[in-house]
Amino acid sequence: MPNTTTYSLFFKLVKESISDGTFAKLTMAKTIGNTQLMNIYIRANVDEIELKLALTFKFQTEEKVKILNIEEGLDELIPYINNPFMSALLFTTEADVTMKLNKKRVATISEKAPTFKNADLVLLEYLSGK
Repeated sequence: MPNTTTYSLFFKLVKESISDGTFAKLTMAKTIGNTQLMNIYIRANVDEIELKLALTFKFQTEEKVKILNIEEGLDELIPYINNPFMSALLFTTEADVTMKLNKKRVATISEKAPTFKNADLVLLEYLSGK
């Protein structure tokens, strides 16, 4: 897999934002061409007593949701990078972190000011109950 170091760094930032309670959401976006799968939205989810991720796959005509533990959820996303998504956007309360692939499929990570002032409510409730 190309860009393994960049992918690893990005997903490390995702895990850190979840563990420190700053995670708001993660979005896979910017497809090339007309694909059936348009976006994947990732939010925190508590299944019984375990913190998990809810992956919402938005297709042109429907949505499908998968609830997976954090490691499985992030592993599920990797095959979608570069096929069909060219960017992944991590929204935290500290910064918006974007991983983009250029035309040569080289991944870069950039940060800008945060869009969200509050972290995911499900995550905050889970962390406060620990």
